[in-house]
Amino acid sequence: MSKLETNQVDPSTGTTLTLGTSGDTIAIPSGVTITNSGTANNFGGVNTPAFFAYLGSNQNISTATNTTVGFNTEIFDTANAFNTSTHKYTIPSGQGGKYFITLCIRRENFNPPRFNYQVLKNDSVGLLNGENAGTDSGAYYNSTQGSGLVSLAAGDVIHVLVYHNNGSTKAIMGGQANTYFGAFKLIE
Repeated sequence: MSKLETNQVDPSTGTTLTLGTSGDTIAIPSGVTITNSGTANNFGGVNTPAFFAYLGSNQNISTATNTTVGFNTEIFDTANAFNTSTHKYTIPSGQGGKYFITLCIRRENFNPPRFNYQVLKNDSVGLLNGENAGTDSGAYYNSTQGSGLVSLAAGDVIHVLVYHNNGSTKAIMGGQANTYFGAFKLIE
């Protein structure tokens, strides 16, 4: 192995300098600082796959019944893994890891004793739960919001259930700012 010592290396032709060839490893020893004064491409990874969906219009929810929230409109879905018919997201092949999940459910003009959501994994495991109990203050258009970090494996399926016990069928509000669900994979 030889050692080359120099202060600058420039390509002899064109504008690209290539270090090594396919299969080589370029080692940066501990304590070395890399300073970038130009453009850095393809470093650090990306927070994908990711999706963001919302309930397109109001949805009626029967009293005392866990009901799947009908997120039927996508803003984005980087892996085409959210199903707007079943309202479920399937972790793509090779994309298991830690995910950040966020959601909000806004109820229409009703004030139940109990109003809550659950994010389920594979139809049975509760990942996240949240509740917004009714009050006598008249704040009937409250939202129940939540977020959290969860570990998911490729093939896991997540979706949201909502529940209220107001005594009759009531609605949750549609619209991107009212009732939404999204997630993205963390860079590890």
